[in-house]
Formats: sequence, structure tokens, C-alpha cells
Amino acid sequence: MVGSFVDNCWSQFYWHGLLVYLVKMKNTIILSLGGSVIVPDKIDVDFLKNFKKLVIEFVEKGYKFVIICGGGSTARKYQKAYEDAHGEDEEVMDWIGISATHINAFLLRTLFYEISEEKIINDPTEKIKFKKKILFAGGWKPGWSTDYDAVLLAKNLGISEVINMTNIDCVYDGNPKKFKDAKPIREISWKEFQKLVGDKWKAGSNFPFDPIAAKEAEKLKLKVVVLGKSLSNLKNLLNNKEFKGTIIK
Repeated sequence: MVGSFVDNCWSQFYWHGLLVYLVKMKNTIILSLGGSVIVPDKIDVDFLKNFKKLVIEFVEKGYKFVIICGGGSTARKYQKAYEDAHGEDEEVMDWIGISATHINAFLLRTLFYEISEEKIINDPTEKIKFKKKILFAGGWKPGWSTDYDAVLLAKNLGISEVINMTNIDCVYDGNPKKFKDAKPIREISWKEFQKLVGDKWKAGSNFPFDPIAAKEAEKLKLKVVVLGKSLSNLKNLLNNKEFKGTIIK
């Protein structure tokens, strides 16, 4: 009887704890912030100022943010310097790109210092302590993009949606830089998306969402929203209003 009572209490305690956890994570936004948004050519200070205002606005409404930073032109410049000086080495160039994501993540963390976790997450599969309002992350391993890290963080934290801000305002049915008649896609399945982008990724690739990450997102049944760098557009999405972008699911 005692054992049964204890087991029953523990079961109730466990499910109550899980319910509280899920309620807390419900208002958690996972945002993959492309390096091309943070550092298109040089650091976009105006964007960072306005980004901070927007995030704080939603933090004050009860939201939490997990922000994964890409490497941007910082990564590409260092990778090219290495390649020109030494020759191509994909793994080394990946590590250079990963280091650039950490620099960008550190920069953003300092902007939100009072309300963000001190530790920048480098391993998206590790056990994560997330008590403050914002958590920052950078790249993890060679061969994987920060989009892939965002997917793994979503899995780790039990979140079913990822927002991907990049320098492309949505997914098109062709490369808009090459084809003037490329049409924007409002919603697309993972299978159709993978037909568009292929199944390979390497350091410095410029996809609206990494093809390798897409495969994992499909397995997890994640929804990913691809947006450009417009903060008013992001605000519309967070407010459940009409926005410009592509939903992949």
C-alpha cells in the first residue's frame, strides 16, 4: 500500500512537473539568426539595436528566446583568407566558420546581458539550464550548419517550430538571383523543399534552410518559417498576423 501510494504520488509529481515545463516552453521562440543578417558585409548595428528592442518587447509579454547565430561575412572572409594562404581544407574552413558563429553569439549575448544565460551553447544536444529569458547558441561540429543546430535544439527543448531569419525573404521555386521569373512559395512540404535545394551542404553555402537540417526537421515533424531580415515582418509573425515568408512542414 505504501509503495503504491508513493508511486502514485511520484507519478502525479512527474506529470505535474512535465506539464509546468511544457507550459513554460510553449512561449519559447527558437530563432535561427543567419550570419548574413547579423554581418551582411560589416556588422549591421542598426539591425542589432532594433532587434534588441523587438526581443525585449516580447520578453516583457512573457516570451523566451533561443537564438542561434550564424557566421555571416565574418566567416566567409576568414575562410577565404585561409583558402588563399593555404589551400582548401573543408574541415578547417568549417571550424573557422564555427568560430565566427561564436563571436557573433557573444556579441548578441552582451547586448542582452542582464536577461540572457551567461553560457553560449555550442552543443545543442547537451542538458540545458534555461532559467533566464534568452539563451544564445553558436555552431557545433564541422559539416553541420547553425540551421541544423537549431533543429537539434528544438528537439532537445521539446519545441515544434523554428523561425529562420536569413537574407532571403522566403523560399522561391528557383534561385531569384539567377531567374527573374522565380516565384515565392507561401507553404511547402519538406519533401518538395528538398527537391529544390538538394541534399548536400558545405561551409559558406547560401540556402534558405540547410538541406541536411531539412532532413532532420522532417523526421521530427518540425515546422520551420523562413523570413527575411525585416523586423516588422518578424513582429507580425510573433503577433500571429499576416507575414511574408515561407512555411515548411
